[in-house]
Amino acid sequence: MTSARKIKPLVAGNWKMNGVKAALGEAHKVREALAGGSTRPSAVDVMLCPPATLISPLAQGAAGGSLLIGGQDCHVKASGAHTGDISAEMLADAGASAVIVGHSERRMDHGEMDRDVRAKAEAAHRAGLTAIICVGETAGERAIGLTLTVIGRQLAGSVPKGATAANTVIAYEPVWAIGTGLTPTAADVAEVHQFMRQTLGKQLGETAGTMRLLYGGSVKASNAKELMAVANVDGALVGGASLKADDFCGILAAYVD
Repeated sequence: MTSARKIKPLVAGNWKMNGVKAALGEAHKVREALAGGSTRPSAVDVMLCPPATLISPLAQGAAGGSLLIGGQDCHVKASGAHTGDISAEMLADAGASAVIVGHSERRMDHGEMDRDVRAKAEAAHRAGLTAIICVGETAGERAIGLTLTVIGRQLAGSVPKGATAANTVIAYEPVWAIGTGLTPTAADVAEVHQFMRQTLGKQLGETAGTMRLLYGGSVKASNAKELMAVANVDGALVGGASLKADDFCGILAAYVD
């Protein structure tokens, strides 16, 4: 189940600030499911983005298999006097192949602006990582009809000129839907994703036609099939439902049939 452009979907789980070593067991269950063929890994790329403390052991455990590992944030510089920060190069060294940048929780909790997100995406590209760039509107912005205006501004300011389908993924996560159990209608998602495809086409040219556009925001097994079938939705960025293997694999099941 892919868009008309036959783009291979990506389902990425963002563990956020959750998980200690005991959580590695859940990741192992996901690896077993992929190895067993029940989720048809040939049909979908699968990624887990754990806290930085778990990237290395997860990457070691996933070596030789189809499960991809990503980070949740990176600093714009490769190294330096930035206590507590992690560079994109460090993530790559630990075994990550991608990094989420511009998540709404980073934008809100840390005051990150579009220019900061763009710089982090450029850092990810510098380190050979795929940048998963997040965009999304708040409930207030949606209520007054600013959804597409906000998404357009964020795409213009957050996506680097050097972005391609090979090094960049865009994730639409309406802020009001994250962790709330609320989701936009399929028609709402289709409108935003079509707008993103068209806007990125103007920004980036032909490569936008095959760039993966993910939907995130209260994605779960019960709604994944409907959401993943929407035009221009090329997978999902999953939050809380990625913490338990059974829940996450239930979402992956949207690509079995």
